[in-house]
Amino acid sequence: MQVKLNLVVGAVAALLSGAAMSQDLVVKIGHVGPTSGAIAHLGKDNELGARLAIEELNAKGVMIGGKKAKFELLAEDDAGDPKQGTAAAQKLVDSKVNGVVGHLNSGTSIPASKVYSDAGIPQISPSATNPKFTRNGYKTTFRVVADDVHLGGTLGKYSVKELHGKSIAVIDDRTAYGQGVADEFEKGVKGAGGKVVGREFTNDKATDFTAILTSLKGKKPDVVFFGGMDAVAGPMLRQMKQLGIEAKFMGGDGICTGELPKLAAGTMGDGQVVCAEAGGVEGEAKKSMDDFKAKFKSKFNVDVQIYAPYVYDAVNVMVAAMAKAGSAEPAKYLPVLAKTSGYKGVTGVISFDEKGDIKNGALTLYTYKGGAREQLAVVR
Repeated sequence: MQVKLNLVVGAVAALLSGAAMSQDLVVKIGHVGPTSGAIAHLGKDNELGARLAIEELNAKGVMIGGKKAKFELLAEDDAGDPKQGTAAAQKLVDSKVNGVVGHLNSGTSIPASKVYSDAGIPQISPSATNPKFTRNGYKTTFRVVADDVHLGGTLGKYSVKELHGKSIAVIDDRTAYGQGVADEFEKGVKGAGGKVVGREFTNDKATDFTAILTSLKGKKPDVVFFGGMDAVAGPMLRQMKQLGIEAKFMGGDGICTGELPKLAAGTMGDGQVVCAEAGGVEGEAKKSMDDFKAKFKSKFNVDVQIYAPYVYDAVNVMVAAMAKAGSAEPAKYLPVLAKTSGYKGVTGVISFDEKGDIKNGALTLYTYKGGAREQLAVVR
């Protein structure tokens, strides 16, 4: 009889446990990035940042509206392609995600933002820097990095004031990101009294730059700026070396990666490359970033490329808004997310302005020595 009683008690306990489990609030967070193609190393970096945040949130046992939240990551690949980006966005909308962190590229983030806006789903990009991303009037669109106006303009001024560039050439890859940051760089150069001696363009899948580099070589540039990603910048640096162009090489966050020295195959001179990453920490805040990088390496056995910490912060900012609103329903937590102010992340303090842009966004300038990235300065 006692055995039967124990079995009944056990069955009831299991039922109650199952009921309690069913009371958990399932929160789906979407992530989109190029996990295939030439910049897959950056897309995977982003996705790992999201996975780390989700794992930690589940381990903490976050409560939302009195229920324990169980977070699920729905990861999609957009291959850096705008059409694939909107298809991925629609897939996440159809899956009824509670929010989206992504996309990586401006060229995919901008068209996808309409899909999310139409569905009322908040989207935080960890890396889209084209100004247009937050200028379509969508209430659902946010970013945790400074935009190209700030990034390109700052690099443009730096090329004249600090690198003493006298004849500056500009190349872009005709993507929303590459062309946008190159345009702002050119404005920054001219605003600082510098001279742009040539403007050329390529595309984001090109490997041969002989024609445009030969054209620029005749203009004897002492600085060459490239608006694009590291997968194109590496071969471009190799071909500059082959052609005997000894100019400084500059670019935005798209080239400012740990992979660039490998992609350039040992052709980069110490201090030759100067690039900027949107975001940056100084002083006491630097410890948080260093700790994150160590934790990331320990967990995934790879180094952070660029954006993983921004993805990590974006997921946590989104969830903090849900917890504060007491709801993971997009319509209920969106107004709270929009009012985010003073959130202390590993990438610095996050506050959003009325457009969804980060306030007082920092930039970090880097160079490379001995094949390793080295910080020059943090500027605002």
